[in-house]
Amino acid sequence: MEAVKKETDPFVKAALFRAYSFVCSAYTLAPAHHTYLKTGKYGTAHATLPKVIAQPFVAVSAALGVFPWLDYHYSYSLGNYHKKDKTKGFEWENLAMAVKFSGMDDERGFIMLHVDINQYSPDLVKAAFGVSAKEANAASLTDSVALLSNTMKKMNDRRKLMWEASRWKHYNDFRVFIMGVKGNDDIFPNGLTYEGVWEEPHAYRGQTGAQDNIIPTADIASGVIHYYPQNQLTQYLMDLRAYRPQCVQEFFKELTTEMNKRPLVDRLQETNNQLGMQHLMKVYEEIYLFRNGHWQFVQKYIMQNTAYPKATGGTPITSWIPNQIKAVLSAMKALSDLMTNQGGWNKAVWEESYDKKVQLLNKQLEIVAIEAFDPEAVFKLNLEMGYQDF
Repeated sequence: MEAVKKETDPFVKAALFRAYSFVCSAYTLAPAHHTYLKTGKYGTAHATLPKVIAQPFVAVSAALGVFPWLDYHYSYSLGNYHKKDKTKGFEWENLAMAVKFSGMDDERGFIMLHVDINQYSPDLVKAAFGVSAKEANAASLTDSVALLSNTMKKMNDRRKLMWEASRWKHYNDFRVFIMGVKGNDDIFPNGLTYEGVWEEPHAYRGQTGAQDNIIPTADIASGVIHYYPQNQLTQYLMDLRAYRPQCVQEFFKELTTEMNKRPLVDRLQETNNQLGMQHLMKVYEEIYLFRNGHWQFVQKYIMQNTAYPKATGGTPITSWIPNQIKAVLSAMKALSDLMTNQGGWNKAVWEESYDKKVQLLNKQLEIVAIEAFDPEAVFKLNLEMGYQDF
């Protein structure tokens, strides 16, 4: 532990955190995984993390300013890849995991596709700076919104490859190991005691794609954040904002502050910038497709594999993502009221598409409200309504 505390190299500290987080999750969740192999249901995890793991793990997590649990940035995804061929790009086919749980190619594909999607993050950040710039005129603002839309489109195109990168029937081969303590009372009924560090048990949320930065950045920059429902589900979303590196958290705070001063929709409305509004509607469409695609992942990768009602982050399976889908639908509706039929935008056609989105979500929520619902019926609605992800 003392050697860990003395380490100053940020890359070594990140590697140490990754190593200890994998050991921590592997040790604590092994009983839960083996119970699943025998019964098809997740079992109870170890309730105590031995001090030989707990003490150095907590020390390095404190040095990085993050929680001592497997996370998305430093541990499992963004900080856990290497290129197979250094002369090639960041496509998931060319990426391998530095550390893994199952060792199966489905795990590699599932996680490395998240890295693949993030290869466009520089343009996403550039667009965010552009829409928040104080000196932006109508033309530059329009260009920045267009860049945001185009970047989200590229990310969505890559995200849809998940169906190819990782077979949904094999998700449970490694899923239990990325479960968190918080919100998963059946797996951790008494929390987790970090031996030699704290006397009382602690609980942290598990590794989840909801800890990624793409959608929060797009939500804040575009104004979707203003339409988040005020409920416990949104509170879960905000809670997950803390499960990121400190620099990312500060970026979110600063971007939120700037966008709250001069909301994007207000600035477009002030100059009646209809072209900018059209690009913003495309941004909303891509955010919707990203979230609805994620919702379809949940339907197939999780709901058809297990009846366990919680996601790896400890959030409720059947209601959490729909909560965020409702937010972007609300943003769409408000923006459409400001738009006119010019420059190729047809409100009647848009309204037909919008109504289908609303109907799809409402019908799915009707099905999942039944205690013993059929996950396949939820998924089939996507095809019937014209929104199947692949």
